[in-house]
Amino acid sequence: MNGEYGNDFITITDDEGNDFSLEHLDTIELDNTFYMAFLPADADEDDEDYGLIVLKVIEENGEDVLTTIDDEEKLEEVFERFMERLLDDDEP
Repeated sequence: MNGEYGNDFITITDDEGNDFSLEHLDTIELDNTFYMAFLPADADEDDEDYGLIVLKVIEENGEDVLTTIDDEEKLEEVFERFMERLLDDDEP
């Protein structure tokens, strides 16, 4: 789906072979690394698992790959940056 119809949706596969559909909300660059923010495409806002998913973009074998952020401090920093941007977009 392209931007004409709204945000982009992707499907990712975890290490156990489970597929997840995610809605891409935003991408930022921080310290020469790209990070992407997603929401689960099929989650309900009342679902306890509903929340922002932040993934790091790395290059592996010449392709961009999404991976988790293992450093808790970096994850918190990136999460806060996304929240600031997303909340600023909601302001009139």
